[in-house]
Amino acid sequence: MRRRKQATVEINLNDPQYYLNRELSWIEFNSRVLHEAFDPRTPLLERLKFLAIFSSNLDEYFMVRIGALKEQIEAQVRKLSPDGRTPQEQLNLINDRLRPLVAKQHRHFEEALRPQLSAQGVYLLDYIDLNQEQRAYLHQYFEEKVFPVLTPLAIDPGHPFPYISNLSLNLAVVIKDPVDDEELYARVKVPKVLPRFIPLPIETQDLPTSIAKSRATVWAGVPLEQVIAHNLEALFPGMNIQEYHPFRITRNADLEVEEDEADDLMSAIEEELRKRRFGGSAVRLEVNPSMPEQLRSMLIEEMEISSEDVYEIEGLLCLRDLFMFGGLPLPELKDPPWSPITHPKLKRVNEVPVQEALTHDENFFSVMRKQDLLVHHPYHSFSRSVQRFIEEAAHDPNVLAIKMTLYRTSGDSPIVQALIAAAENGVQVAALVELKARFDEENNINWAKKLESAGVHVVYGLVGLKTHTKLVLVVRREEDRIKRYVHIGTGNYNPKTARLYTDLGVFSCREELGADLTDLFNYLTGYSRQQSYRRLLVAPVNLRDRMLAYIEREIEHQQNGGQGRIVAKMNALVDPRLIMALYEASQAGVQIDLIVRGICCLRPGLPEISENIRVISIVGRFLEHARIFYFNNNGEPEVFIGSADWMPRNLDRRVEAVVPVEEPSLAQDLQEILGIMLADNRHAWDLQSDGKYVQRKPQADQAEQSSQQTFMDMAQKQS
Repeated sequence: MRRRKQATVEINLNDPQYYLNRELSWIEFNSRVLHEAFDPRTPLLERLKFLAIFSSNLDEYFMVRIGALKEQIEAQVRKLSPDGRTPQEQLNLINDRLRPLVAKQHRHFEEALRPQLSAQGVYLLDYIDLNQEQRAYLHQYFEEKVFPVLTPLAIDPGHPFPYISNLSLNLAVVIKDPVDDEELYARVKVPKVLPRFIPLPIETQDLPTSIAKSRATVWAGVPLEQVIAHNLEALFPGMNIQEYHPFRITRNADLEVEEDEADDLMSAIEEELRKRRFGGSAVRLEVNPSMPEQLRSMLIEEMEISSEDVYEIEGLLCLRDLFMFGGLPLPELKDPPWSPITHPKLKRVNEVPVQEALTHDENFFSVMRKQDLLVHHPYHSFSRSVQRFIEEAAHDPNVLAIKMTLYRTSGDSPIVQALIAAAENGVQVAALVELKARFDEENNINWAKKLESAGVHVVYGLVGLKTHTKLVLVVRREEDRIKRYVHIGTGNYNPKTARLYTDLGVFSCREELGADLTDLFNYLTGYSRQQSYRRLLVAPVNLRDRMLAYIEREIEHQQNGGQGRIVAKMNALVDPRLIMALYEASQAGVQIDLIVRGICCLRPGLPEISENIRVISIVGRFLEHARIFYFNNNGEPEVFIGSADWMPRNLDRRVEAVVPVEEPSLAQDLQEILGIMLADNRHAWDLQSDGKYVQRKPQADQAEQSSQQTFMDMAQKQS
């Protein structure tokens, strides 16, 4: 650790005051997501989407981060976070910050977005507002499609409190027995196998006079739990239904796999997945404020939680189900449709079917032999670049081997189908399927089994490490030699998320990269203690040390009269050693711009510490996911892309790869991408030294500049 003296004051860069709390920074990110639901510039159905994303993110946050903090508190962990807080102090701060955000979210949906939906002919109705014809339809719907699925569970000494599954929506029902006037309780689970919102047929969509109607009805429907609630007599015949109250439970769902002790990793993870379906200890209870105290106390006691874990929700619970509204046929209420373009150098390649590529005068491999390629998704098509590369390799008789890492992929993955086809065509195929990819474990296990049954060599990663890197290596016979072709990316091999996430990928047949990927795959599939690579920066081997060295080099250039300059784009900046190095660079005068989408524990703008560091976050239509690292190197820039964020988990507990982009024109393209993002004044937020973010707004003499729209416009011009 370097301590720089400012006047007579010695500054200790380990001091907790110089670090923002990771958990609070994550909440700030989700607050920026929520802001998109409030911004009138965002189309209406996209605003609902952002509400759903906020809720979905929050569910995962409670299942993983809150669950972990509670485990630390229970285990009496005394280790402080880098910003100097105990687990209990962090949990208290999280509660204080989250509650008003959640209340704001639900209030906005009920008071602003539901009326705006109605103005567009989309009516999310409450059951009590329905006319008799609509109620009759829903009663029949209930009897035919809902009632057979339901299982009412009594709660009394003979019927112990039922297990409430993770993220389930439930009704707590209060019943009176007319014989002895005894008050009873029961639980009814709202089934996930049915749509959350039940649409009303067109012929019944004449709305009651109590509903303001400004245009023709496009869609009208009712929440499923209300349909169940108003037909409870069918579940409890002969009893008097007194009241019902919806509630929802979130449980700790992080897997705990003892890899060192597991004889079979797949079996161990399958066992943990069975446990997750039921979930661990409860970490959150969501209720309406109207729930009586007696009923609430019973749930708190049975769930073994405290009152601090209860979140009061005005209106509908589980707004993540609002994703459904994105499927409505209302294009004027959505973002303009975007169709990724074919990379200009791959247009001719995509003119012929994959199986005929070799008969064409230009195929993927011939293009790669001319020069490296850089693709930028979703502006460039994933299916006509990455997917095409793998599919051509699978059907090319000259291809001898394909090696690939799979962290997350889609349920109907054409990538996996291509690997299966390659194996069936006699290609030696090796796939590293990361079974520990959180919340994709089951999907990956299914794909691993299908790949294995097709003859693919499947490995599951290294003990104690997640394989997060995104790599493809194709080994091809060409005349009298063997040539290796590679793809190194920042995003998953998933064609669905490739349309929603911004990511980068490099295609190359450089000998040194091919040799590096060969060594890295040998490390992943066999036994190796490879400690050096020709061009790749690999975690946990050397990535942090190399990044620290590049930062130190900028410091030296600055101190020797040069111009130190660093620009880095990533999803999260948490690692204390790298933050400290950036502080030292700032103290030396190096100018630093950071584009950090989510968590950022660095505090910019602190006098004598980080006054030369600026941090922005961009939250827009696409999820920013690419990682770019630029070092000026005294006028001879070096630019890298890769899969790793600057977090301890990426640098110490994951296999990651970062690659230098050496083709001058491509390195220049990456610098242009960074420059465009730094100029964003539509979706960019500036991080303040206190951890708060301020959204940029165009000055009076400025035009609005959205970096994502700029990239779409640039892509269109290339098409």
